[in-house]
Amino acid sequence: MRGRLITLEGGEGAGKSTLLRGLEAHLRERGVDLVVTREPGGTVVGEAVRGVVLDAANNELCAESELLLMFASRAQLVRQVIDPALAAGRWVLCDRFTDASYAYQGGGRGQPVERIAELERWAAHGLKPDVTLLLDLPVSTGRARAAGRGEADRIEVEGDAFFERVREAYRERASADPARFRVLDASAAPADVLDQAIAGVAGLFAEASS
Repeated sequence: MRGRLITLEGGEGAGKSTLLRGLEAHLRERGVDLVVTREPGGTVVGEAVRGVVLDAANNELCAESELLLMFASRAQLVRQVIDPALAAGRWVLCDRFTDASYAYQGGGRGQPVERIAELERWAAHGLKPDVTLLLDLPVSTGRARAAGRGEADRIEVEGDAFFERVREAYRERASADPARFRVLDASAAPADVLDQAIAGVAGLFAEASS
C-alpha cells in the first residue's frame, strides 16, 4: 500500500519546528514507519540550494531565480526521498512543500500561479500531500516569536506586507481545498496545537487500515 504524505505549512514563527517534533513522536508511537524531511533541503543538493536561498548576502537573487531554485530542491527531494518512501509504504512528514511556493513565491513575490502550477506538474510530479497542516496566526505574533531566534535570513528580513500576502495566499489555498488542509490555531499553546494536528491526521490511520 502506498504511504502517506503529511506536510506542515505556515508563516514565520508559526511553530512548525515544535509541532514537527511532537507530531513525529506521536506517529512513531503509533508504529508509523516514518521519514522526516524539509524544504528547501532534505537531500545534499537541496541543502545546498537552501543555503543559497536563505543567505541574506544573496540580496540580488530575483524572484524568478528563487522560484526555480525552490523547485530544483523539490524535484530532487521528490525523486530521491519522497517518491521512494511512499512507494515502499512509508509515511513522509515534510516541513513545507509546494504550498509554500504558492504562498511565498506566489503571494509574497508575485509570481504567477499558472507558472507555479506548471512547475508543480513537471518538477514535483504533480504530487499532492494527503494532509496539509497549516499553522495560522497573525503576522505580528509570528514575527515577534521569530525575532528571538537569532539573525534573520534572506526571507525573514522582508517586511510585514510581504508576510501578510504570504498568510493570505495560504488561507486562500486552505479555503479552496478543505479536504486536504487542516487549519490549526497556531496562537494556542504548543500542546494544544499538537492536539489539533493529531486530530487532523487521525483519518489517515483509518484509511491505512481499510
